[in-house]
Amino acid sequence: MKMLKMGLQILGILVLIPLVATATLRFEYRNADGPSILFPGGELVSGELHTGEEPDWRFTDDVGVVELQLEDPLSSRRLWIIEYDARIYVPSGYMASTLGRIWKHWAVHADGGDGLAVLRIDDGTRYERRLQRVHEGPELDGIAAKMASKYGAPVTRADIEAGNTWIFELEPREG
Repeated sequence: MKMLKMGLQILGILVLIPLVATATLRFEYRNADGPSILFPGGELVSGELHTGEEPDWRFTDDVGVVELQLEDPLSSRRLWIIEYDARIYVPSGYMASTLGRIWKHWAVHADGGDGLAVLRIDDGTRYERRLQRVHEGPELDGIAAKMASKYGAPVTRADIEAGNTWIFELEPREG
C-alpha cells in the first residue's frame, strides 16, 4: 500500500510539472509583442505601420508565416499566408471538428466579430486589415491550388465550401 501511494505521488508530480510549465508559458505570452511558436501572444506593437498604397502582395510567396492580431479579443498568432490574384488570405483548418474550433478559436472570433486585425510580416511592417471569410466562389480554386503548392496542404475548393477549412481575405480597412 505504501509503495502504491509513493508511485501515485511520483506519477502526479511527473504529470504536474509539464502542466504547470505549459500554463506558465501560456500566461507569460498572453501580453507579449506577438506570439511564440506554440502560444498566442498579445498586441503587435513593434514595427512600422504601413500607410499608403496597397503593396504588391506577391512578395508573400517567399514568406512562410505571418503574425496576425485580432483586435477583439486582443491576441495574436502565427499563420500561413496565401497571395492569389493580388489579394492575400489566411487559412484555418480543421474547422469541421470540435477540437479544431477550440484550437482555432481565433477564426471563430474573426468570423463572428468585426474582423479588425493587424498583420505583421517578417520585416516588421504592420498592416491594418479586416478579415472577411470567403465561403464560396471561383477564386477558391486558385487559393486552394496556391495553398497546396506553397505548403503541401491537400485542400480543395470543396473542403473550403464544406467548412472544413476556413479562408479569410485580409482586406484593407476602410478609412
